[in-house]
Amino acid sequence: MLGFHLTSEQLSLQKTARQFALTRVLPVAWYYDEKDETPLQVIREAFEAGFVGADIPEEYGGKGLGLVESALITEEIAATCPGLATSIFDTSLGMEPLLLSANNAAKKHYLRQIAEKGKLAAFATSEPTMGSDVAGIRCQASADGQEYILNGTKYWITNGGIADYLSVFATVDPKSRHKGICAFFLEMDWPGITVGRTIPKMGQRCSNTVGINFKNVRVPKANILAEPGDGFVLAMKTFARTRPIIGSFGVGAARAALEYSLDYVKKRQAFGAPIAGFQAIQFKLAEMYQKIETSRLLTWKAAWESDQQLDNTVSASITKLYATETALEVVNEALQIFGGYGYTKMFPLEKLLRDVRLLRIYEGTSEIQRLILSDYLLKKYQPGLPPLEDLALHRQNDPLDPQAPPATDTTWRCRICGHVHYGEEPPEECPYCFFAGSAFKEVTTG
Repeated sequence: MLGFHLTSEQLSLQKTARQFALTRVLPVAWYYDEKDETPLQVIREAFEAGFVGADIPEEYGGKGLGLVESALITEEIAATCPGLATSIFDTSLGMEPLLLSANNAAKKHYLRQIAEKGKLAAFATSEPTMGSDVAGIRCQASADGQEYILNGTKYWITNGGIADYLSVFATVDPKSRHKGICAFFLEMDWPGITVGRTIPKMGQRCSNTVGINFKNVRVPKANILAEPGDGFVLAMKTFARTRPIIGSFGVGAARAALEYSLDYVKKRQAFGAPIAGFQAIQFKLAEMYQKIETSRLLTWKAAWESDQQLDNTVSASITKLYATETALEVVNEALQIFGGYGYTKMFPLEKLLRDVRLLRIYEGTSEIQRLILSDYLLKKYQPGLPPLEDLALHRQNDPLDPQAPPATDTTWRCRICGHVHYGEEPPEECPYCFFAGSAFKEVTTG
């Protein structure tokens, strides 16, 4: 039985997250965006409020919250600053490969450090020449006895300059593609790890992003998350868990744009009346709202499937695709409603627009999501309707009439043009497309 209501505990968590976002995130968002700097104090406060690593299981010292709860928290914070929401959630992304791995000893040690001491984790698959093509990783992992030695560079690493730990995906052989990929959990103060300068970005400037270089970094066996050949699957499982939360980034930012627009249109006068009374504005608001509501439902569905231990790969891709494109569309429309004021830095829309533009890129571009979905449709989707060649599209005789010819005659369908023929044998030639009778297939009339 379906249910779309939140529990009292979830509603309380949502309220707490909203209060935190309004009092701790919103007041500092534009200042740190201008500085291109991550406010570490706010991330520390988010940890103390229970929002960083909230999904760590209780057995490792965490709260054991599900992905639905993470979606609720993230939407509220993203509504006030998508960039800070990214950095606050990033520890969950960084620790997810560890949580999904079979390395129980590493889980016990590192997850407790995150849950109890507020340590931050980051996630590293992308490289300077590799983004969406995870199988194209070039960062080299060379076996050396019980250890691996890492050499190479990771790029676009969120929180890479402030994290304590790093989930790293590398390869033992770039030519073997996904078969050579492995994964490790690193401590950022290990010898040979160098953090690059903060990458200057168009948006999400409150979220730290850097490149990380490895020069002969020795990784002990205790920190292996996936042996060669298993790393690619681990990365895909990680994305299935985290992509729904990218939907929450989009929902939060889009909701903020809508709410700012509602306030503006009620007060802005044009042609002697508030612009809220203009049908063109009303239609824009309606479109914005329905897209936000749809995005939220998709996000909650994908998160719920994950919490139920179901395969949410398809739902996660739909969510990531729809909600992030919705965010860009809604914020862009909001800026149009604000007109020239929306284009200035004195109003919140220009920052929201810069921030949400990234959502269609990171954790799998919109194009990658379309590839995932089309691959599923073409290879795994199970239709509920029969194939076209089995459809007897009766137009000449009533299939419900027991006296009609189909009751005694066989029904044939041309597999080329679809013509339906009645008779004991197919026609020698189709009267429409002129293909031979061999193009006809016998179909049932029931």
